[in-house]
Amino acid sequence: MYKKIIVPVDLSQEEKGRKIARKAVELLDEGGEIVLLNVVEDVPGYLAIDLPADVVEKTRTNAVDALKAMRAELFPSARVEVRVGAPARNILASAAENEADLVIVASHCPDLSNYLLGSTADRVVRHAKISVLVDR
Repeated sequence: MYKKIIVPVDLSQEEKGRKIARKAVELLDEGGEIVLLNVVEDVPGYLAIDLPADVVEKTRTNAVDALKAMRAELFPSARVEVRVGAPARNILASAAENEADLVIVASHCPDLSNYLLGSTADRVVRHAKISVLVDR
């Protein structure tokens, strides 16, 4: 059904990431590509002073390792991509740069902050120029 699928994985909720990656495998055309993506959020300047200088780079390295392990378990030919910045913006940028035709995102039950600010999944759905599958 789809030639290229972006699968953003929140490593604090790896089981949800595995679930959506398995769904991507089901929906992928033969010869298609899956991109396992993690976005490491930047540390605000006012917090960075109290953290080790290499905290973002270590988090990025850990994310690459975790995605590679997930790739080996679920879909060995998937590509691993780690970006730094705002999650929704980077998910959409990855989809555009990779010329994807589907993004599969995991969602969670919203709390009050989601209603006021909007979740990452909400932002991706609202601004995507391609199909988005939201898994609850």
